[in-house]
Amino acid sequence: MIGKDNLTMLTDFYEITMANGYIKSGIVDDIAYFDMFYRRVPDGGGFAIMAGLEQVIEYMKNLKFDDADIEFLREKGCFCEEFLDYLKNFKFTCDVWAVPEGTPIFPYEPIITVRGPVIQAQFVETMILLLVNHQSLIATKANRIVRAAKGRPVMEFGTRRAHGSSAAVYGARAAYIGGCSGTACAIADRDCGIPALGTMAHSWVQMFPTEYDAFRKYAEVYPDNCVLLVDTYNVLKSGVPNAIKVFKELKPAKMGIRIDSGDITYLTRKARKMLDDAGLEDCKITISNSLDEHIIRDVLLEGAMIDSFGVGERMITAKSEPVFGGVYKLTALEVDGEIIPKIKISENVAKITNPGFKTVYRLFDKDTNKALADVVTLDGEDIPEVDGYEIFDPNAVWKRKKLSNFYAKNIREQIFRNGECVYESPSIDEIKDYCKEQIDTLWDETLRLDNPQTYYVDLSQKLWDMKARLLEEHTIR
Repeated sequence: MIGKDNLTMLTDFYEITMANGYIKSGIVDDIAYFDMFYRRVPDGGGFAIMAGLEQVIEYMKNLKFDDADIEFLREKGCFCEEFLDYLKNFKFTCDVWAVPEGTPIFPYEPIITVRGPVIQAQFVETMILLLVNHQSLIATKANRIVRAAKGRPVMEFGTRRAHGSSAAVYGARAAYIGGCSGTACAIADRDCGIPALGTMAHSWVQMFPTEYDAFRKYAEVYPDNCVLLVDTYNVLKSGVPNAIKVFKELKPAKMGIRIDSGDITYLTRKARKMLDDAGLEDCKITISNSLDEHIIRDVLLEGAMIDSFGVGERMITAKSEPVFGGVYKLTALEVDGEIIPKIKISENVAKITNPGFKTVYRLFDKDTNKALADVVTLDGEDIPEVDGYEIFDPNAVWKRKKLSNFYAKNIREQIFRNGECVYESPSIDEIKDYCKEQIDTLWDETLRLDNPQTYYVDLSQKLWDMKARLLEEHTIR
């Protein structure tokens, strides 16, 4: 976690009032199951990317109420002493299952499940949602931008626009998982191992008598990697010519220019020709300034000559749709070893939950290893890998699809067992590589930025029947 603070109390107040109520109701040790899932892919995309699990794990490992926390709650005057005594000896003992970071995820799938005493399983709701919603949002947005760049490096430049220090660091982490090549955030390099990248600001150029003097001094200081910001005054009349002059005089090992304003397509095409005519074909062109996936896609279609991108505010804040919308819902209770499914019903069909203790299988084509569909099952169910296995369209159950020559993989792993972490978090580079590998299993139709093909997420027959039965039982006639 960022800093040294104990974040146990970073929770919605109702988590605490309910916990006190569970004590007074005598159900504090009743076993409950909660699922985290989300309902809609941001930006109308075809999928999202799971991120934030490592921080969830660290949070769960360090859950404790210190004396100051307990005294604060006592002063509120609404909590019983039995509850406050319980908090003094609080120990997290839940079981947790989750989809690994970097995995493509789809609406209504249980991406995290927590099983344990209801007072504990309920209490962790806020931080699970805070951490996973934020990082999954940024990883998803970053991946859209990276895919629009068509293999060109994308750097995360959003630190100064992030919504606070934690959002800057974890946003950089999520963007790296989503495919960015590095970040402008120095502390994200120190603490998370994400390569810190950067060149100069306009103020560097303004500090020297001339633009040429500024460029020459920078090249002298950084001869191994010299990228010059050429739009402080005039890109084509002074910036690029001065950069060319310095590059030819000092011959830095790696050279580039960055343009941070103006007509991207026009300026990059003109700059590329000027650099090539000067014999500087190896000089790279980087573009920044309020970019997103749509601008990047459009300027490349227009023929812009760009080698890499720096993307800031529209990535770090996911400006076009800044809410991920994951939720955390009770799905079952456990009584004498028997799992009793629970369901939430709403007139808004999208808010009806899938009951029971579940897992998620991803079905892959044996020949291409492409993902065909996901099936949410009751825990313990297997997917029969037989020709003719039927799945249903998630939006129209009368649309059926028969699968053959496929294999099924459980995409969730156990993270905690009886409160002890049994999962080793991969390195950030391993997560990033895994994310790329998993996205490569998706069909191009699912990867489209606009109007992607809807990916099938079906319910097993047993889960479907259970849900139908509970809906029938709770329907008011």
